[in-house]
Amino acid sequence: MSLVKRITRSRAVQEALGFLVASYLGLVQRTNRFVMEPADAYDRIGPMMPVIAAMWHGQHFMIHFAKRPQDRAASLVSRSGDGEFNAIALRHLGIRAIRGSGARGRDVRKKGGISAMRGMLRALDDGEMVVMTADIPKISRICGEGIVTLAQLSGRPIVPVAVVTSRRIDFNSWDRASLGLPFGRGAIVLGEPVFVDREASPEALEEARQAVERDLDAVHARAYALIGSKDPGAKRRQDAPILAGGSRA
Repeated sequence: MSLVKRITRSRAVQEALGFLVASYLGLVQRTNRFVMEPADAYDRIGPMMPVIAAMWHGQHFMIHFAKRPQDRAASLVSRSGDGEFNAIALRHLGIRAIRGSGARGRDVRKKGGISAMRGMLRALDDGEMVVMTADIPKISRICGEGIVTLAQLSGRPIVPVAVVTSRRIDFNSWDRASLGLPFGRGAIVLGEPVFVDREASPEALEEARQAVERDLDAVHARAYALIGSKDPGAKRRQDAPILAGGSRA
Protein backbone atom coordinates (compact mmCIF):
# COMPACT_ATOMS: atom_id res chain seq x y z
CA MET A 1 0.00 0.00 0.00
CA SER A 2 1.40 3.43 -0.93
CA LEU A 3 2.23 6.07 1.68
CA VAL A 4 -0.61 8.31 0.48
CA LYS A 5 -3.13 5.49 0.74
CA ARG A 6 -1.89 4.58 4.22
CA ILE A 7 -2.31 8.18 5.32
CA THR A 8 -5.78 8.62 3.83
CA ARG A 9 -6.92 5.35 5.39
CA SER A 10 -5.66 6.18 8.86
CA ARG A 11 -8.42 6.53 11.45
CA ALA A 12 -7.68 10.19 12.21
CA VAL A 13 -7.74 11.21 8.55
CA GLN A 14 -10.91 9.27 7.83
CA GLU A 15 -12.64 10.80 10.87
CA ALA A 16 -11.69 14.25 9.56
CA LEU A 17 -12.83 13.42 6.01
CA GLY A 18 -16.11 12.02 7.25
CA PHE A 19 -16.79 15.12 9.32
CA LEU A 20 -15.96 17.41 6.38
CA VAL A 21 -18.22 15.45 4.00
CA ALA A 22 -21.10 15.60 6.49
CA SER A 23 -20.58 19.32 7.05
CA TYR A 24 -20.51 20.00 3.33
CA LEU A 25 -23.69 18.01 2.70
CA GLY A 26 -25.38 19.96 5.47
CA LEU A 27 -24.44 23.16 3.63
CA VAL A 28 -25.86 21.79 0.36
CA GLN A 29 -29.12 20.85 2.07
CA ARG A 30 -29.51 24.24 3.75
CA THR A 31 -28.74 26.35 0.68
CA ASN A 32 -30.81 24.56 -1.97
CA ARG A 33 -34.53 25.17 -2.41
CA PHE A 34 -36.05 21.69 -2.51
CA VAL A 35 -39.40 20.65 -3.90
CA MET A 36 -40.86 17.27 -2.96
CA GLU A 37 -43.04 15.12 -5.19
CA PRO A 38 -45.60 13.96 -4.42
CA ALA A 39 -46.29 16.79 -2.00
CA ASP A 40 -47.99 14.40 0.42
CA ALA A 41 -45.22 11.80 0.25
CA TYR A 42 -44.60 11.79 3.99
CA ASP A 43 -48.31 11.42 4.73
CA ARG A 44 -48.48 8.35 2.46
CA ILE A 45 -45.16 6.72 3.32
CA GLY A 46 -45.04 7.63 7.02
CA PRO A 47 -47.61 5.02 8.14
CA MET A 48 -45.62 2.32 6.29
CA MET A 49 -42.40 2.93 8.21
CA PRO A 50 -39.94 1.38 8.50
CA VAL A 51 -39.40 1.08 4.75
CA ILE A 52 -36.49 0.08 2.54
CA ALA A 53 -35.36 3.25 0.73
CA ALA A 54 -33.91 2.28 -2.66
CA MET A 55 -31.38 4.36 -4.58
CA TRP A 56 -28.99 3.95 -7.47
CA HIS A 57 -25.24 3.83 -6.96
CA GLY A 58 -23.77 7.28 -7.47
CA GLN A 59 -26.78 8.97 -5.91
CA HIS A 60 -25.82 8.15 -2.32
CA PHE A 61 -24.36 11.52 -1.34
CA MET A 62 -27.70 13.29 -0.88
CA ILE A 63 -30.19 10.50 -0.29
CA HIS A 64 -30.46 11.36 3.41
CA PHE A 65 -32.08 14.69 2.48
CA ALA A 66 -35.30 12.71 1.98
CA LYS A 67 -35.33 11.47 5.58
CA ARG A 68 -37.56 13.15 8.13
CA PRO A 69 -35.79 14.23 11.35
CA GLN A 70 -37.80 11.77 13.42
CA ASP A 71 -37.01 8.76 11.21
CA ARG A 72 -34.38 6.40 12.55
CA ALA A 73 -32.28 5.09 9.66
CA ALA A 74 -29.47 2.68 8.87
CA SER A 75 -27.59 2.54 5.58
CA LEU A 76 -25.70 -0.27 3.89
CA VAL A 77 -22.04 0.76 3.40
CA SER A 78 -19.30 -1.36 1.85
CA ARG A 79 -16.35 -2.67 3.87
CA SER A 80 -13.87 -0.91 1.57
CA GLY A 81 -11.52 1.83 2.71
CA ASP A 82 -13.66 4.45 0.98
CA GLY A 83 -16.68 2.99 2.74
CA GLU A 84 -15.11 3.78 6.12
CA PHE A 85 -15.22 7.56 5.79
CA ASN A 86 -18.68 7.27 4.20
CA ALA A 87 -19.77 5.45 7.36
CA ILE A 88 -18.25 8.20 9.49
CA ALA A 89 -20.03 10.89 7.46
CA LEU A 90 -23.32 9.05 7.90
CA ARG A 91 -22.75 8.91 11.65
CA HIS A 92 -22.43 12.68 11.73
CA LEU A 93 -25.66 12.90 9.73
CA GLY A 94 -27.50 10.73 12.24
CA ILE A 95 -27.57 7.55 10.15
CA ARG A 96 -26.17 4.25 11.38
CA ALA A 97 -23.94 2.28 9.00
CA ILE A 98 -24.36 -1.44 8.35
CA ARG A 99 -21.15 -2.69 6.75
CA GLY A 100 -21.21 -5.10 3.81
CA SER A 101 -22.11 -5.32 0.13
CA GLY A 102 -23.18 -7.67 -2.65
CA ALA A 103 -20.61 -10.10 -3.99
CA ARG A 104 -21.69 -10.87 -7.60
CA GLY A 105 -19.90 -14.18 -7.92
CA ARG A 106 -17.21 -13.38 -5.37
CA ASP A 107 -16.87 -14.61 -1.80
CA VAL A 108 -20.04 -13.41 -0.10
CA ARG A 109 -18.51 -13.90 3.34
CA LYS A 110 -15.52 -11.68 2.50
CA LYS A 111 -17.78 -8.89 1.22
CA GLY A 112 -19.96 -9.19 4.30
CA GLY A 113 -23.18 -9.78 2.38
CA ILE A 114 -24.64 -12.39 4.72
CA SER A 115 -23.94 -10.47 7.92
CA ALA A 116 -25.18 -7.27 6.27
CA MET A 117 -28.47 -8.92 5.34
CA ARG A 118 -28.90 -10.06 8.93
CA GLY A 119 -28.07 -6.57 10.15
CA MET A 120 -30.62 -4.99 7.84
CA LEU A 121 -33.31 -7.44 8.92
CA ARG A 122 -32.58 -6.63 12.56
CA ALA A 123 -32.73 -2.90 11.80
CA LEU A 124 -36.11 -3.17 10.11
CA ASP A 125 -37.43 -5.36 12.89
CA ASP A 126 -36.28 -2.71 15.36
CA GLY A 127 -38.11 0.07 13.49
CA GLU A 128 -35.18 1.56 11.57
CA MET A 129 -35.58 2.52 7.93
CA VAL A 130 -32.92 0.85 5.78
CA VAL A 131 -31.27 2.75 2.93
CA MET A 132 -29.47 0.73 0.27
CA THR A 133 -28.44 0.81 -3.36
CA ALA A 134 -30.57 -1.38 -5.59
CA ASP A 135 -27.75 -2.03 -8.07
CA ILE A 136 -24.51 -3.79 -7.15
CA PRO A 137 -20.96 -2.48 -7.70
CA LYS A 138 -19.78 -2.12 -11.31
CA ILE A 139 -23.23 -2.81 -12.80
CA SER A 140 -24.83 0.61 -12.80
CA ARG A 141 -28.61 0.96 -12.70
CA ILE A 142 -29.43 -2.71 -13.06
CA CYS A 143 -31.37 -3.78 -9.98
CA GLY A 144 -29.91 -6.78 -8.21
CA GLU A 145 -31.73 -9.44 -6.24
CA GLY A 146 -30.53 -8.30 -2.81
CA ILE A 147 -33.04 -5.54 -2.24
CA VAL A 148 -36.07 -7.64 -3.23
CA THR A 149 -34.79 -10.50 -1.07
CA LEU A 150 -34.60 -8.09 1.87
CA ALA A 151 -38.17 -6.98 1.19
CA GLN A 152 -39.33 -10.60 0.98
CA LEU A 153 -37.65 -11.67 4.22
CA SER A 154 -38.63 -8.56 6.19
CA GLY A 155 -42.11 -7.95 4.85
CA ARG A 156 -41.27 -4.23 4.48
CA PRO A 157 -41.98 -2.25 1.28
CA ILE A 158 -39.31 -0.83 -1.03
CA VAL A 159 -39.64 2.91 -1.77
CA PRO A 160 -37.65 4.23 -4.77
CA VAL A 161 -36.04 7.60 -3.94
CA ALA A 162 -34.26 10.25 -6.00
CA VAL A 163 -32.60 13.42 -4.65
CA VAL A 164 -30.98 15.76 -7.19
CA THR A 165 -29.82 19.37 -7.44
CA SER A 166 -29.58 21.84 -10.31
CA ARG A 167 -26.01 22.82 -9.40
CA ARG A 168 -23.85 19.73 -9.09
CA ILE A 169 -20.72 17.88 -10.13
CA ASP A 170 -21.35 14.83 -12.34
CA PHE A 171 -18.39 12.48 -12.13
CA ASN A 172 -17.22 10.36 -15.05
CA SER A 173 -17.31 7.21 -12.94
CA TRP A 174 -18.88 3.80 -13.57
CA ASP A 175 -21.89 4.80 -11.47
CA ARG A 176 -22.19 8.36 -12.87
CA ALA A 177 -22.02 9.74 -9.34
CA SER A 178 -23.40 13.23 -8.69
CA LEU A 179 -22.52 15.61 -5.87
CA GLY A 180 -24.73 18.61 -5.24
CA LEU A 181 -23.38 22.15 -4.97
CA PRO A 182 -24.75 24.91 -2.73
CA PHE A 183 -27.16 27.69 -3.74
CA GLY A 184 -29.33 25.97 -6.32
CA ARG A 185 -32.63 24.16 -6.65
CA GLY A 186 -33.32 20.60 -5.67
CA ALA A 187 -35.93 17.90 -6.11
CA ILE A 188 -36.84 14.94 -3.92
CA VAL A 189 -39.08 12.37 -5.60
CA LEU A 190 -40.49 9.28 -3.92
CA GLY A 191 -41.98 6.45 -5.95
CA GLU A 192 -44.82 4.11 -5.16
CA PRO A 193 -43.91 1.38 -2.65
CA VAL A 194 -43.08 -2.04 -4.05
CA PHE A 195 -44.26 -4.93 -1.87
CA VAL A 196 -42.81 -8.44 -2.03
CA ASP A 197 -44.81 -11.32 -0.59
CA ARG A 198 -42.98 -13.60 1.84
CA GLU A 199 -44.07 -16.59 -0.25
CA ALA A 200 -43.19 -14.96 -3.57
CA SER A 201 -42.22 -17.34 -6.38
CA PRO A 202 -39.02 -16.82 -8.38
CA GLU A 203 -41.18 -15.28 -11.12
CA ALA A 204 -42.78 -12.86 -8.65
CA LEU A 205 -39.35 -11.89 -7.30
CA GLU A 206 -38.19 -11.13 -10.83
CA GLU A 207 -41.28 -9.00 -11.42
CA ALA A 208 -40.54 -7.08 -8.21
CA ARG A 209 -36.89 -6.62 -9.24
CA GLN A 210 -37.97 -5.20 -12.57
CA ALA A 211 -40.52 -2.95 -10.85
CA VAL A 212 -37.85 -1.47 -8.56
CA GLU A 213 -35.52 -0.94 -11.53
CA ARG A 214 -38.24 0.70 -13.60
CA ASP A 215 -39.49 2.89 -10.76
CA LEU A 216 -36.00 4.06 -9.79
CA ASP A 217 -35.43 5.15 -13.38
CA ALA A 218 -38.79 6.94 -13.31
CA VAL A 219 -38.19 8.88 -10.07
CA HIS A 220 -34.76 9.99 -11.27
CA ALA A 221 -36.12 11.11 -14.63
CA ARG A 222 -38.87 13.06 -12.86
CA ALA A 223 -36.50 14.61 -10.31
CA TYR A 224 -34.15 15.86 -13.01
CA ALA A 225 -37.12 17.16 -15.03
CA LEU A 226 -38.27 19.19 -12.01
CA ILE A 227 -34.95 21.05 -11.97
CA GLY A 228 -34.85 21.43 -15.77
CA SER A 229 -32.10 18.91 -16.40
CA LYS A 230 -31.52 15.46 -17.85
CA ASP A 231 -30.42 12.44 -15.86
CA PRO A 232 -26.67 12.05 -16.58
CA GLY A 233 -26.80 8.37 -15.64
CA ALA A 234 -29.60 7.37 -18.02
CA LYS A 235 -27.32 6.69 -21.01
CA ARG A 236 -25.34 4.08 -19.05
CA ARG A 237 -28.41 1.80 -18.92
CA GLN A 238 -29.01 2.11 -22.67
CA ASP A 239 -25.43 1.08 -23.38
CA ALA A 240 -25.45 -1.96 -21.06
CA PRO A 241 -25.15 -5.32 -22.87
CA ILE A 242 -28.01 -7.81 -22.65
CA LEU A 243 -27.47 -10.85 -20.43
CA ALA A 244 -29.14 -14.21 -20.69
CA GLY A 245 -32.63 -13.95 -19.28
CA GLY A 246 -33.25 -10.54 -20.78
CA SER A 247 -31.56 -8.28 -18.21
CA ARG A 248 -28.67 -5.95 -18.89
CA ALA A 249 -25.25 -5.91 -17.22
